[in-house]
Amino acid sequence: MDTKTSFAKGQLKSLVERIEKMEEEKKAIAGDIKEIYAEAKAHGFDTKVLRKVIGLRKKDLHEREEEEAILDLYLHALGMAVAAE
Repeated sequence: MDTKTSFAKGQLKSLVERIEKMEEEKKAIAGDIKEIYAEAKAHGFDTKVLRKVIGLRKKDLHEREEEEAILDLYLHALGMAVAAE
C-alpha cells in the first residue's frame, strides 16, 4: 500500500469518527431539548406554539413580515381571513 492510499484511509477514518462523535452529541442535545419541552408542558405552556415562537425568533423581521403577508393572502383567498381588530 502506498503512502497516498494509507493517508487517504487515515483521513477517511478520522472524518467518519468525527461525524459519529457529532451524531452522538446531536442525539444527546436532542434529548435535552425534549426534556425542556416536557418541562414547559408541565408548567402549562403549549409546546406546539412554543416551537413556532422559537422558529419565528430564528427569522429576521423582514422574513417574518413577508411570511405573514403571504399567509394572510392565502387565508383571504380561502375565505378564512381573520377579522381586523
